[in-house]
Amino acid sequence: MKGHQNMLSIKHFLVVSMALNVGLISRVLFIGDIKRGDVFFCPESEKTLPVDISREENHVEKKKNDATSIEIPISPPQAIMAPQKDDGSVINLDHGDPTMYEKYWKQTGDKTTVVIPGWQLISYFSDIRNICWFLENEFADAIVKLHNKVGNAVTEGRHIVVGTGSTQLYQAVLYALCPDNSGSEPMSVVSAAPFYSSYPLMTDFLKSGLYKWGGDAHEFNADKPYIELVTSPNNPDGSSREAVVNGRRGILVHDLAYLWPQYTPISSPADHDIMLFTVSKSTGHAGTRLGWALIKDEEIARKMTKFIELNTIGVSKDSQIRAAKILSHVSESIDNKPESDQGGDNFFEFAYDVMAKRWTQLRAAVNRTTLFSLPSFPSGTCSFSGHTFQPQPGITWKE
Repeated sequence: MKGHQNMLSIKHFLVVSMALNVGLISRVLFIGDIKRGDVFFCPESEKTLPVDISREENHVEKKKNDATSIEIPISPPQAIMAPQKDDGSVINLDHGDPTMYEKYWKQTGDKTTVVIPGWQLISYFSDIRNICWFLENEFADAIVKLHNKVGNAVTEGRHIVVGTGSTQLYQAVLYALCPDNSGSEPMSVVSAAPFYSSYPLMTDFLKSGLYKWGGDAHEFNADKPYIELVTSPNNPDGSSREAVVNGRRGILVHDLAYLWPQYTPISSPADHDIMLFTVSKSTGHAGTRLGWALIKDEEIARKMTKFIELNTIGVSKDSQIRAAKILSHVSESIDNKPESDQGGDNFFEFAYDVMAKRWTQLRAAVNRTTLFSLPSFPSGTCSFSGHTFQPQPGITWKE
């Protein structure tokens, strides 16, 4: 218990995915009389399971009744961990898992069910007329339709590049933006702190001589080519972001994974040269492993496609067909009238309500403690839903 108190009293930053059950976080922060043996916020390998007292006492009593001269020491009662009911809940601060929309997708039933016969989607190729030749037309159409309905991104005059999640697209865009001549100095990749914790790892993982992680964009002032990552809404603090480096030789990459109306008010369509999106954040289907990029420059789209071709020889067609079905359903659900206070069949209304409830619970829990504080966001009116609300990010930044 003493170690637990010391750990929580240290001033530090903590990022928790809102895909976690905030009820669990509430349990941690609301609890007043923490019994000995409670274990929170510790690595899986260091967890200690509660001891069943009745089982322990029976075990000791049996030993004492045995015909033996060996005396079994009994620990003082205060040293025995109190029995805890195991409800199977685990708080994993390493990553989030967006299963909070599962209830909605269960109720859609056959509307989002996809059956693929064994003879279909066998070829590597989807449409050789497209720059991204492994992009399924059905998926591309669903992407354009959804963006146009939500109004969160310009699709006209853009090339769509599909990737195995936005992680592969990130690697592909870095490859596409760097000069071909191997003799030049690696381009610096920067982002304003606090930035997505995986950016440095993903940037340097391949040990490419084309680019390297350059750190906090606020501190970058070199007069040389660079790539600035602009994540908006930002992961991890949920804030709206713009480029911070005022340089002539920079290229901007906008990661807009959370630019959806359940997380933040949509004011106008994003109109940038390079925009990255992912299925996992928009609909919660992380296991589908799909992301897409909206690219203005044809040559960049070609180079990104080439990277993915060399990396994985395309992207799963099965996943694209499933994602197309899901995104199409989301678009169709937008026009459906609410049948209840849960938003009826409208996915974004359902998702908005889920996020609003979780943020209400989280703020109530944090208000009961001095250990953490949550950021405050300015309210805005969403041009898509009409709701006026503070952003309710899919992640939370606690200080």
